[in-house]
Amino acid sequence: MIQGFEHVGMTSSNLDETIAFYCGLLGLKEVLVKSTGEGGRIAFLETNGVMLEIVEPAAGAQTPAREVTISEAGIRHITFRVEDVEEEYKRLRAAGVEFTVAPRNAANAELIRKVAFCRDPDGIIVELLERQPLG
Repeated sequence: MIQGFEHVGMTSSNLDETIAFYCGLLGLKEVLVKSTGEGGRIAFLETNGVMLEIVEPAAGAQTPAREVTISEAGIRHITFRVEDVEEEYKRLRAAGVEFTVAPRNAANAELIRKVAFCRDPDGIIVELLERQPLG
């Protein structure tokens, strides 16, 4: 049986920039950064028991040419729950983060109050989500 969600694996074109974004701006904790056997680097960043595993290949990585559309199979974005989407939006915009969708009411209003979408340094879409109070 599954015990819980462990991590998401990602590839980065610049591990230092990626760590600065996820740790410095979003508040994840750097758990481990080390060299890989292939000459690249790997980092594990944690928030509330779930990790991002981020690999920077020795040969470098290209930024994706496009994002996965809703009509294609694949991972479209990663999501972080926040207390106040509007406040996070203001804070991250002031830090120069590009948003693709400003805070708005969520389509799945039964569970989610508000969402906003930004991009990490490699253009990966990051959703910020504010949940509805349950109960």
